[in-house]
Amino acid sequence: MPLPRAVDLLSALAQGSRLAVFRLLVKAGPDGLPAGTIAREVGVRPNTLSTHLAILEQAGLVTARREGRSVIYAADYGAMRALLGFLVDDCCGGQPDICAPLAGLIPACGAEA
Repeated sequence: MPLPRAVDLLSALAQGSRLAVFRLLVKAGPDGLPAGTIAREVGVRPNTLSTHLAILEQAGLVTARREGRSVIYAADYGAMRALLGFLVDDCCGGQPDICAPLAGLIPACGAEA
């Protein structure tokens, strides 16, 4: 993952509500959640949530799909793995033993999204 891409992803997550939304969607799994449920769970107004979801979607951290009248949002696990892999790979500074415990927790560590 190139550094500018990592910066974009980290910037999208560098706000409390957006981070809470992303964490909720990661926990929700690949089926995702409707926007109304996300708003209730995170405790933000729907119009504010819309802005946060747009930023996360533009960064590539979440995907959206329409199901009937609802829009369902889900975390993009490939982007998450790529970012975590970038952070783990980059933090080691040529000493893999520093991050070895983390690398084992991240499936497909370093895989491109």
